[in-house]
Parts: sequence; structure tokens; C-alpha cells
Amino acid sequence: MLAPTITVNGSAGTLSGVDPSTTALDWLRSRGLTGAKEGCAEGECGACSIMVARPGDDGGTRWTAINACLVPAASLDGGEVVTAEGLGSPQSLHPVQHEMAVRGGSQCGYCTPGFICSMAAEYYRPDRMPVASADEHDHELDHEHGPNGFDLHSLSGNLCRCTGYRPIRDAAYALGEPDADDPFAGRCLAAPPALTSTRQEGPTGVYVRPTSLAAALDLYAAHPQAVLVAGSTDWGVEVNIRGARAPFAIGIDRLPELRTLDVGEDVIEIGAALTLSEIERRLDGRVPLLAKLFPQFASRLIRNGATIGGNLGTGSPIGDTPPALLALEAVIVLASTDGERDVPLADYFTGYRQTVKQPGELIRAIRVPLPLSGTTAFHKIAKRRFDDISSVAVGFALDVADGIVSRARIGLGGVAATPIRALATEAALEGQPWTADVARAAAAVLRQEGTPMDDHRASAAYRTATLGTALLKLHAETATPQEVGA
Repeated sequence: MLAPTITVNGSAGTLSGVDPSTTALDWLRSRGLTGAKEGCAEGECGACSIMVARPGDDGGTRWTAINACLVPAASLDGGEVVTAEGLGSPQSLHPVQHEMAVRGGSQCGYCTPGFICSMAAEYYRPDRMPVASADEHDHELDHEHGPNGFDLHSLSGNLCRCTGYRPIRDAAYALGEPDADDPFAGRCLAAPPALTSTRQEGPTGVYVRPTSLAAALDLYAAHPQAVLVAGSTDWGVEVNIRGARAPFAIGIDRLPELRTLDVGEDVIEIGAALTLSEIERRLDGRVPLLAKLFPQFASRLIRNGATIGGNLGTGSPIGDTPPALLALEAVIVLASTDGERDVPLADYFTGYRQTVKQPGELIRAIRVPLPLSGTTAFHKIAKRRFDDISSVAVGFALDVADGIVSRARIGLGGVAATPIRALATEAALEGQPWTADVARAAAAVLRQEGTPMDDHRASAAYRTATLGTALLKLHAETATPQEVGA
């Protein structure tokens, strides 16, 4: 098998002799492309941002910004990468580079290449449209989108310590449309890079990326202790911060069988290897609870790589998707060489970072039953609005008919060793009128759910208090003025 190869800024580069644990960032910098930098090694600062060619929603290619510090270089085999150096040159600046320069968007410059790549990916977003002149007055109230349609969420994973962000925002909002002969825009019209079979061996282990689910399951059955690598937003931190190494890793991020999204009459099935950004685009608000969750999940840079299966597969008690999916009564589809089985998410977690998955099993899909509840909300309590880990997360899904709560489902994260359902609170709500008095009584029950603990993110007392407040907030946001005063 030939050594893995990545096309970087239009030129092919081989990974011959590169250890499987080497990140894309370290490999790029070893080739002299030092614009991308390591700031945090956790995917929180964006200094390492690069653009990769990913499948678009219409059969074409979509330029996508990701954290190069997290993904194994071998996972980009057969792919196309563009760094800040490849976008333009001092003699011929790319429009993003030009606007950042003339508007003072760069001072010390350490973070600038990362901002450039994240901004360029948004510049080429196919559905970025200028705001119609008739809507300009209303648009002034939207502080997260520019008059050119630029979505500031695309920069939520990029941190700057110098500029105060205003000149960076000005540069983003000054961008026009790509020229007709822009080569990067032209690349979006062609098919994305094809999936290739990959095997990379080195002193620390082996990385293998099969091209089918059947092949992946055979590998996993033969190596049940293998690390499954998709977006690598969790595993990459283990590699960088804790020095973890995988004797055998299986790349599953490109498997077609894990990248489907089907909407049926009674269920929505989401492939486990779809990234959160892809799910957000393809659902397009069809599941309101998830639509409320996605903007609060880490940053766009992370969501561009993080998969829904990976967020569940880690078994973390503070993952953001489990509380919402618990409220939606989601079902996990587990696959192995023995076949498939369905597991309700409420039965999936068995202990701290432990699940019912058996050796050789992986998550193939997540199923959300239909119809959906009419009243939903996702409340995340964290130290920052974006790009942060939750202290407490709550997913609500209520059916309220004629002022009576006929059905209540509440998922909680950050208040126990596993994500949990708030069963006692659900029982306290069902069959009761959706009034302020009932909400207050149920909030008192909700404060007793789980076994919150003190840690560096929040105290147990704070977590307990926020649980009750979350239900009161939900009532205030959804009740009629008469009900609020009841």
C-alpha cells in the first residue's frame, strides 16, 4: 500500500515515515507551513485553523475550517488542505487577508492565520447571502451576522488577545462575493476528494481507515481495544495533553454507512459520523431542540469536526448532546459483526464514561422518534456563552395541550456520573396545568435530581440551584402572560 498522501496548497505531500500519532498541525509545520500554530492544543483557540475540502450538501465540495492540532495527519489521506500560506501571498493577497490587513485585524499576528482560514471558509459558504436592503434596519439588531451574510459563529473558535475583535469583525463584514475566476470557489463546484483506504504504521502504533462499515467492524472485532477516531476532538486532546497513544486506531469518519440522514414518518435517523455542523445544516431546524443546542456546542471549528456518535461514544457526563437526546427519547443503533441492536439512550450509560457497548460494537446511528414535542428548550450553564464545556446542561421536551402538561421529558448533564433523565420531575409535571405554581413546585423536585459534585467548573450547590432555575426559565419563556402571573 502506498504511503498516505495529502494535497496541501495544491501540491501533494507524502506521510511516509510519519508516526500515526502525529497531528496535522505538527506535520504541516514540519513542512515549513508555520502560519498555523499551537496555542492550546485542545481546539479552543483556533490558532491552528486550516481549511479542508469536505463533501458539500449538494454533491459538490465545501471548504471547511477545522482544528489542525486535533486531527491525525493520516486522517487527511487523499484529502485537500489549504493553509493561510496557500490562500494568497504578500504580492497577491486573498480578499480575506486584504481586509484583515487594511482594517487592523492583526496586531501580534499569532492568531491571524487561524482567523484567516476560518474566515475564508465562511467567505466560500455557498448559502452566504447579503442582507436585502429592505431588511437592513431589522438586521442591525442581529449582532452575529453582517450585512454581507457573514456568520460570526464561524469565528467562535478563534481567540485573539490583542485586537478586541472589532477590527476582525469589520474585516469579516467588509467581504464581498468571490470573483467568478476564484479557484477556491471553482473547486466547490467539483466533487469532493474520494474516500481512500489508509494504513499508517509507526513506532507508537497503527492507524487504519477502511472504506466500508463491514471492513471497519471486522477490524474492530479483531482489535476490540482499538481507538475509534472520527472528528478526534476528544481523542486529540488526550494525545496532545496527556500523551496518549493508540496501539491500534480505526478511522471511521468517512464511512458512507455512518454518514446518512434519513427523515421518515415516525423517526429521524442520523448517521453517527456526521459532524454536528453537517447535522445542523441538513436538519435545518426540523428538530427545534437540536437547533437550540448546536450554537451552544463548543465552537464552529469544533462542530465542523465533532460527530454526534463521538459525543455519545465517550460516555462523558458533561457532553452536550445527551441531555437533549434524552429529552427526545433517542435510540442508539449499535453495530458489530453479529448485527445491530437498538438501545434507548436512557439505558445506554452505565457509569462514569461507561456504556452498554460490548467489545467490537460501535454506534452506527441515532434515531429520534416522531412526532416531536411542541415545547422544547436547551439550557447550558457555562463560564462562557460559546466555546466552553458545560457545568450543567438541561434538555426539555414538553407537550402542553389546553394548558395541561400531557407529557414531559427532561435530560440532565453535569449533575451525576452519567447523563440522566429527571424522572421525578417529569412525573411532577405530567397531568398538571402549565402554571407558575406547578413550575415552582416541579423546580423544587428538579433541584433534588442527580448527585451533583463540587469541581473546578461549579459547586454542587450552584448546580442544584441552576436546575430549578432552568425550569422556571422555561415556564417564563413559554407560558402566556396570564399563566406567568398565575
